[in-house]
Amino acid sequence: MGSFKGHVLPGTLFLLVGAWRVWSCVVRFAADPSGFRVRAWSPVGGSGGHLRLLELYVVAGGAFADMCVEVLYSTHLRIFAGGGVNPAHLNDLEHGGMLLMFFLFGALALLSQHTRYLPLTDGALCLVAATAFTAEFVLFYFHSTTHMGLEGYYHYLLVVLVGLCIVATVLGALLPASFPVDLASGVLIALQGLWFYQTAMTLYGPMLPKGCARDATGHIDCHARAAQERAEQLANFQLFGVVFLAFVYVLGCYAVAAARYGHPELTAMHEKHVAAMECHCDAGAGAEECAI
Repeated sequence: MGSFKGHVLPGTLFLLVGAWRVWSCVVRFAADPSGFRVRAWSPVGGSGGHLRLLELYVVAGGAFADMCVEVLYSTHLRIFAGGGVNPAHLNDLEHGGMLLMFFLFGALALLSQHTRYLPLTDGALCLVAATAFTAEFVLFYFHSTTHMGLEGYYHYLLVVLVGLCIVATVLGALLPASFPVDLASGVLIALQGLWFYQTAMTLYGPMLPKGCARDATGHIDCHARAAQERAEQLANFQLFGVVFLAFVYVLGCYAVAAARYGHPELTAMHEKHVAAMECHCDAGAGAEECAI
């Protein structure tokens, strides 16, 4: 992953899956608020057969393809050297191990759908997904390649997002009827994808901050402490930017889903909430006026 393409490929997978899960989540809630349930994966509605499992095929197939790139292509099949694992490619093998966990999640979910030998509930699959995110968290937190300076800061912010993914996914298993938890899980997955893109553009692309330079080995060095601090502040602003984009996307999805698929119960819930807020703010309202 220590390259522009190495960040864009997993970023694309995370972004596509996260954006789809956000849309699917708000549609399911708008169509049936009281019957809403957390899903470990979101089927493609209105289609049968294999297309219904498109998300799982994207997860399993994308993770497998990226794993082959890390383990086979990046190492040039020189995995072993001197009677042991080649230390020059430990970084690639660690990435491959993380991707293996996401492949296993997709494969287990597909197996659960296609056969009767491994019937896994959404709660169980949420815990499997949390295990994959935990592997990703451990990888980027205890990385064999020492990330220092600006590289370390961008990876630190990524670790924060991955940690929040773990929390949201575990809560999905514990709170199977929570709309905010399912929505947060999709948003955080999409944010991971956006941050992979931002990291690629900054560390390996044209957005390298002023005062920092990339050496022959690809490492980033900021020439002065002021340049380092300015670059980190820029990273904070970029994170705010991707969070804002996700916020706008969620609002847009919810507005469209409520207009197209909105259940009458959704309008009733909104009116009840507005009435309760008005009564709470109106100190002079009588008990009869605030009865809902």
